[in-house]
Amino acid sequence: MRNIELKARLPNRERAIRICKEMSGARFEGDIRQTDTYFKVPKGRFKLRVCEPGETYLVYYEREDATEAKGSDYHIEFVRASVRDVLDRALGTIAEVRKVRTLYLWENVRIHLDRVEELGDFIEFEAVLRHSNTEEEGYRKVAELKSLFGIENTDLIEGSYLEMVNPISASHEKTVAP
Repeated sequence: MRNIELKARLPNRERAIRICKEMSGARFEGDIRQTDTYFKVPKGRFKLRVCEPGETYLVYYEREDATEAKGSDYHIEFVRASVRDVLDRALGTIAEVRKVRTLYLWENVRIHLDRVEELGDFIEFEAVLRHSNTEEEGYRKVAELKSLFGIENTDLIEGSYLEMVNPISASHEKTVAP
């Protein structure tokens, strides 16, 4: 699967929630406690995500690290949480990221208001590309939301929460990747 995404620091969470509530067609989907365990892989990023409430799944994704909106190719496989120990033994764990995600859906875009332990508040837009959605449309919608939420270029995040939580092992991964 593919999406177009943008991540930024969120200086005013209450304002962002207010904007989501006022957006025509936006639906509040709830608050989800997520624990992402990242594993060592030769390229891309690979994590086990445990959601409460919700399911547990593996996510492998590749994307360019850039501050602006970028395309991401990803694969998801639903599993049991107990697979974590096997993956840790086989691949090694890099880091664990814990967050509470407030989720809104607007058209084909997931709006994430994340409160990440030890890091603070962030906002992320993921325009999910399905058969009827083009990349251009995804980039357009993400740009529209960036403007609507008043996100400044100085707030944009280049990588993932992994690099913010564990910059040493994340930079090692970049040197290992082909």
